[in-house]
Amino acid sequence: MSAASGLLPELALFALTDTHRLVSAIHPVSGILDLLSSPEDLEAVLELERWTDDRISNELGILLRLPRGEWVTGVPHAQVIMGAFCHPAPAGGRFNDGTRGAWYAAANLETAHAEAIHRRAQALAEIGAFETVLHVRLWQADFNGEFRDLRPTRAEFAPYYDSASYAASQQLTRELFAVGSRGIVYRSVRRAGGVCIACWQPRSVNNVRNGGVYEYRWSGRPDPVVRAALDA
Repeated sequence: MSAASGLLPELALFALTDTHRLVSAIHPVSGILDLLSSPEDLEAVLELERWTDDRISNELGILLRLPRGEWVTGVPHAQVIMGAFCHPAPAGGRFNDGTRGAWYAAANLETAHAEAIHRRAQALAEIGAFETVLHVRLWQADFNGEFRDLRPTRAEFAPYYDSASYAASQQLTRELFAVGSRGIVYRSVRRAGGVCIACWQPRSVNNVRNGGVYEYRWSGRPDPVVRAALDA
């Protein structure tokens, strides 16, 4: 399916508040980008970087993936926002490829847990051992604007929901991104009735705040015990 087919998802206006994103709790909750008032301030940081630690080098390095005009700086958790776009998995995800990340989130916490647990349970299944403890951090954010709406149940949209392959959905992503789309709202593949968003523009991720930490504990079964944990 291509843009020429005329079957791309339609634009719709969304106002999504308190969306939920769960990522590994090992990632820092703040960084250099939170302190910069503008991308131009990076020059002073680059001078500092010549004689400071490896953490600064690593944080600055992630910016090279995105044009400077897209950077988010000087707001709470700017580093967290930019990290979502600058550290894609090599094979990408459903609505991003390995060249650029996306901010994935769910409309409610239950759906966010279902999506996050599925990914990690897959990795455990590959090694054949459902025995581990993982801590994930909840990030909440708001979105307000036009996004592509993939929620309608239409036959031509079915390939984008393939549970085993991201080939069609990543191709759709490239086409929509090329025409300036900021992201896509879609039905959760891992939880019936759930709604998710994949945002492709850092500056469209608003009011990011830390929602605490959850523990996933696997004890021999694919489904872990989930509980709120003390925030580190």
